[in-house]
Amino acid sequence: MVSISLFFYFGIFLAIVGSLATAWGPGVSDSVVRLFNTEIASIGVSLVLLCYNHTLALLTLVATTVIITLILFRAIIRLEEMGADV
Repeated sequence: MVSISLFFYFGIFLAIVGSLATAWGPGVSDSVVRLFNTEIASIGVSLVLLCYNHTLALLTLVATTVIITLILFRAIIRLEEMGADV
């Protein structure tokens, strides 16, 4: 059986690593890698919330995934309209 504290600590680790990867992400030229970097942080936050409430963790994962994806796709489309090399 997996301990709840393992989910908590692994979630904290993923949230920190994902946040650092997202901060480092604008230097990456591939937009898919940027999306994966933000998803790592949202999965980490969901694992932390999974220790408290399953519904809260699921809603957080879905909400952060949708919002981050829409923001990144809008930013990529805007950069391509401006003629930047994305």
